[in-house]
Amino acid sequence: MSYILKRMPELPEVETIVSALRDGHSKYRTSVIGLEIRDAMVLWPKTLAAPSENEFKERILGRTITGLSRRGKFLVFSLTLDQLLIHLRMSGDLRMEGATDESGNQKAFEKHDRLALNFTEGSRLVFNDTRKFGRVWLTADAEEVTGGLGPEPLDENFTPEQFHQMLISRGRQLKPLLMDQTFLAGLGNIYADEALHLAKLHPLTNTNTITPIQSKKLLEAIRAVLNEGIRRNGASIDWVYRGGDFQNYFRVYGRTGEPCPVCGTPIDRLVVGQRGTHICPNCQSLH
Repeated sequence: MSYILKRMPELPEVETIVSALRDGHSKYRTSVIGLEIRDAMVLWPKTLAAPSENEFKERILGRTITGLSRRGKFLVFSLTLDQLLIHLRMSGDLRMEGATDESGNQKAFEKHDRLALNFTEGSRLVFNDTRKFGRVWLTADAEEVTGGLGPEPLDENFTPEQFHQMLISRGRQLKPLLMDQTFLAGLGNIYADEALHLAKLHPLTNTNTITPIQSKKLLEAIRAVLNEGIRRNGASIDWVYRGGDFQNYFRVYGRTGEPCPVCGTPIDRLVVGQRGTHICPNCQSLH
């Protein structure tokens, strides 16, 4: 089975992009760490969430990228002053390329390019976003943008006990809560489905009924599917992200009517919180 997905990049896809840009592998070829920004080109002003276009261009001039990390689904570029955040949303992508062609002229931009950072050594980082949902922030403190996010599920300091208390205090349907970025950062539709199947929990389970053992198994399942997604460079997404092959190893997502890998029962599709949801009705019965 091999297919391309149509949905927003989740934690493993963003982590894969961060790793490739930071370490200079895959399609990016060179690391962005240590590159000095000569100037910025804003090709679609609404891509900037903050500050204004003029202030953005002025503040980012001459800054050097000193680090790159991920918070939830945000890419966080640390600069010598300020931090640059990018959220890819539904169709955003980043590419590194030479800023000039063989004749030394500025290389033409592609149709859906929205913003570019030109570096003093001759390369540029381009943000391409077909559907125009992606956003860019330049801020003195990344927490001004990411402060409302929930814990990172892969954080070693995030304990099963904390997770259980968070679950039972909410009293919501399980899957919509897991996808709420203020509850848990980075989890989206696909990895939520995969984790719930691995943990044998129904997505409509009320979270205040979950036991400590169930919540521990769920956190372990979330971490397992996210780590496997990262190991496989994420799951390829339509025309935007084609870097990984985790889509070929899904347990339930997108497999409606196919046999459950555990018990053989046909996978069912239902709608939970307005999102297509895939379960095994036998392994994930709603008690």
